[in-house]
Amino acid sequence: MIVDLPNTTVSKVSKKLSRLREEGGVVALGRVLTLVIQTDFRRIEEVVEAANTASRAHPARVIVLADEVDVPGDARLDAQIRVGGDAGASEVVILRAYGGLAQSLRGLVGGLLLPDAPIVVWWPNSCPDSPAQSDLGKIATRRLTDSANQQDPQKYLKLLAKNYQPGDGDMAWTRLTLWRSQLASLFDRISDEQIDKVEVVGSELSPSADLLAAWFRVKLGVHTEISRTHKGKNVLGIGGVKIHYKGGELKMMRSAEVAKIKQTGKPSASILLPRRSVVDCLVEEMKFMGPDETYAEILKGGFK
Repeated sequence: MIVDLPNTTVSKVSKKLSRLREEGGVVALGRVLTLVIQTDFRRIEEVVEAANTASRAHPARVIVLADEVDVPGDARLDAQIRVGGDAGASEVVILRAYGGLAQSLRGLVGGLLLPDAPIVVWWPNSCPDSPAQSDLGKIATRRLTDSANQQDPQKYLKLLAKNYQPGDGDMAWTRLTLWRSQLASLFDRISDEQIDKVEVVGSELSPSADLLAAWFRVKLGVHTEISRTHKGKNVLGIGGVKIHYKGGELKMMRSAEVAKIKQTGKPSASILLPRRSVVDCLVEEMKFMGPDETYAEILKGGFK
């Protein structure tokens, strides 16, 4: 069910949401958290779809804040409530704030938060330089940014490192989960070898490549370089990793959804290494409400 509430107030939205739950026999007790998403008007449906899918693993109340500060005219709030089949395993409240109302986001969501439940704030596109000090970040248990969608991803990682607070997270780091798992297994193959250097092949537009290189430097203490091309061609995202050691080379290079593993003097192998979707990353981040200590260590140690 979709209910539109044009030119409304947060109080009216909250009352309508309560009535819909009573009429439909839906209760909020099954919701494990509140997911607040700040985006722009263009990406509303995209982020709602991702949140709905993720809510099947973590039932939540989803509040989408789409703000347009520079729209001419008086301050106004348009709202839409989605429940039932239109909201996955969640309740979705979409708030379109115009003019001055778009400058007080914490006030808009305050009356819609689930009581005594963790609050996750996600910025899927434009992100604050200091998530924990932002208007929404101050009320959040977890704060999720996406450095890949910033104008200068590498510069933004340095800002995140400078302003890090427990509870911060970034989707570029979450996209590395499968890579780190497979690479940890690869290093077991050459645990007795003297490693000369590690080479990460990754796009300049991929902060995940920079985070992966920092992971090698900080956690494994090895010299690490980043190559932005492979065989003279630009790569999309992370193209692969080459580990140079005294006795040869071990590399894992990805093409489409498959990574090929080659090692000096050993037979080649292939593994499935798909690119992680936004939903995959969101589900993982919504699973843990505590600080990601490994992410914090890599961020602060690798981007000073």
